[in-house]
Amino acid sequence: MRLFDLTGKVAIVTGSSRGIGRAIAEQLAACGAQVVISSRKAAPCEEVAAAIRAAGGKALAIPANISDKAQLEQLVSQTRTQLGPIDILVCNAATNPIYGPSTQMTDDAFEKIMRNNVLSNHWLCQAVRADMAAKKDGAIVIISSVGGMRGDPNIGMYCVSKAADMQLARNLAVEWGPDNIRVNCIAPGVIKTDFAKAIHENEDVRKLVEKELPLRRIGEPDDIAGIALMLASAAGRYITGQTIVADGGLMIR
Repeated sequence: MRLFDLTGKVAIVTGSSRGIGRAIAEQLAACGAQVVISSRKAAPCEEVAAAIRAAGGKALAIPANISDKAQLEQLVSQTRTQLGPIDILVCNAATNPIYGPSTQMTDDAFEKIMRNNVLSNHWLCQAVRADMAAKKDGAIVIISSVGGMRGDPNIGMYCVSKAADMQLARNLAVEWGPDNIRVNCIAPGVIKTDFAKAIHENEDVRKLVEKELPLRRIGEPDDIAGIALMLASAAGRYITGQTIVADGGLMIR
């Protein structure tokens, strides 16, 4: 298990009070990392952190709103003060405030999606870079989506933002590679989270979706957490600038 050993590493995971973010935080902690749980509300963050500590892991709750640059900078500075330099950053938090075609998209909605899903990731990456560069070692994982690889009539701007995240990872991987900072994306398909509850909570819809998937099931948060663990650890030390698709085979159909 040496390749997955994160003992002594400090990790920040945004949007980690539930779903994919929580699963990633739990797996990082299980492999020895000190994990910062962060989302907008303090109580859910502390609940997850407490559960990790109860299981024998090390976790700290620091709430932050990804739309607020000052709060994200505070998230990083508090982590550094309480735990030390950051080794791992997982940008998981995102938003999609509108469901419908682009003709219905207001400028405010467009700006909110791009600010929360792309600009916030840029802010966080820039904020942790110095720690990673000083150690000549660091791993950044951005949770994108298969939506960034295809068009969609209802969540089109969300898909645009997720495609932008893939390019953000590629660019930072090129810029920061000489400092041994690896930057990658994961592109999940349909995962059993609140975002996709319209699918997995409706048995008829779920069965229709699963019938089209080669693996015949929608994903679980741990299906994504395992990939994040690999990318954050020595197991993924020669991977950078990539987008790993985890969709049960959706994109190959």
